[in-house]
Amino acid sequence: QVQLVESGGGLVQAGASLRLSCAASGRTASRSAMGWFRQAPGKEREFVTAITWNGINTFYADSIKGRFTISRDNAKNTVYLQMNSLKPEDTAVYYCAADPLINVRMDKYKYWGQGTQVTVSS
Repeated sequence: QVQLVESGGGLVQAGASLRLSCAASGRTASRSAMGWFRQAPGKEREFVTAITWNGINTFYADSIKGRFTISRDNAKNTVYLQMNSLKPEDTAVYYCAADPLINVRMDKYKYWGQGTQVTVSS
């Protein structure tokens, strides 16, 4: 069992930066791959980025590549999503997810946080 709590969302202007955090707890938290997904109003939830349990491998969606960076601190059981050069189209609820194996597919993740809202104004 893994519990996830996201934080760090907010309202920013286009071009600004935000850092989201996902605090994980549970027996297998530090050994779980972690992913970030987002869901914009009226749209399906989509993959953003993911990282293996040891931080060695990462995957990024093309839409955010070069602007967003995922990282993790297993000593703190926390995964971060650094978002730079934010655009209005990045507006969404951002969710973190955990599973033993890294994947870009939403249906492969067993554990989910409650989400944090990111709004980017133009």
